[in-house]
Amino acid sequence: MKTKHCLELQDLKKIASACENHALHNNWAVSFAIVDDGGHLLWMQRLDGAPAFSAHMAPAKAHTAAMGRRETKIYEDTINNGRYAFLSAPDIKGMLEGGVPIVKDGQVIGAVGVSGVKSNEDVQIAKAGIAALG
Repeated sequence: MKTKHCLELQDLKKIASACENHALHNNWAVSFAIVDDGGHLLWMQRLDGAPAFSAHMAPAKAHTAAMGRRETKIYEDTINNGRYAFLSAPDIKGMLEGGVPIVKDGQVIGAVGVSGVKSNEDVQIAKAGIAALG
């Protein structure tokens, strides 16, 4: 039987704090979400001034990254390169850059999704949060 790592409240607080600090340092008004390996929402935060829509996109990006076990940019690139049929994938709504899986010992244990600024900036925030885990 395998041992499975999972995110705990202290981990969520570290990730959230680092995401918030990175966003505020850059004056980026965003929403960010943290999910477990099954895409279930564990943490959601909308910074002052973040667009209302970002509160919908951040969890969707996180969910897609966790379930797909890869960054959501891969899905955006796939669609942009002409594989439009991928838009019909069931229950996947966050196929835009900004969702990043959290990997521990080669296993995806969750993901962070960010929305509110340019996609590459969303990713910077997500990766800053994940890096706080060490």
